Amino acid sequence: MPKEARPGSGEQAKQYALERLRQAILRGEMSPAQRLVENELAEQYDVTRASIRAALLDLAAEGLVERIRNRGSRVRVVTVEEAVEITECRMVLEGLCAAKAAKDATDAQLDELTALGEAMSKAVADGDPLSYSDLNHDLHARIRDISGQHTAVGLLERLNAQLVRHRFQLALRPGRPQQSLSEHLAVIEAIRARDPEAAERAVRAHLGSVIDALRAG
Repeated sequence: MPKEARPGSGEQAKQYALERLRQAILRGEMSPAQRLVENELAEQYDVTRASIRAALLDLAAEGLVERIRNRGSRVRVVTVEEAVEITECRMVLEGLCAAKAAKDATDAQLDELTALGEAMSKAVADGDPLSYSDLNHDLHARIRDISGQHTAVGLLERLNAQLVRHRFQLALRPGRPQQSLSEHLAVIEAIRARDPEAAERAVRAHLGSVIDALRAG
């Protein structure tokens, strides 16, 4: 990447470091509880330590990083209990988005959801849980986009970022993708039927199943 794309200091440098750190955490490239050493990160991203510190403060506000007194920062650990609470909040917000999507989706958008459902079915049939996990994420994101409920979308993006590790663990659990697939297809079917109440019920049923899976360990 050209040097000018990596400003060494100032607001641009902070934003550069913030985006790369966020993506590293979301992609699982940094493990829960992993220490985030400012000097090392400043060297890695070719920015100042102050830029790294500012980026870590923003990530702490997002719930992705935790600051430990006299010990610096680390990737935040989200417990199962907290993951359940976050998913309970998602039930309300994702249900709202699904209901609005069922009401407002265009025919072309409904076709997009159908195509995602077909791709998810293929990933399960092929025994490819990682692709299925990515498509699962894409489906929920597309429904949120179609809903046009920007406040809910912003809240969900923050909540979902904290669940990355648990999402991957569930995707790799034997039998879970098959169960999850039928739940997602039910959501798509309800939205295609333009039935807001059924869409909301289907999302709540799916996320209730996620909660049960989280608790089962």
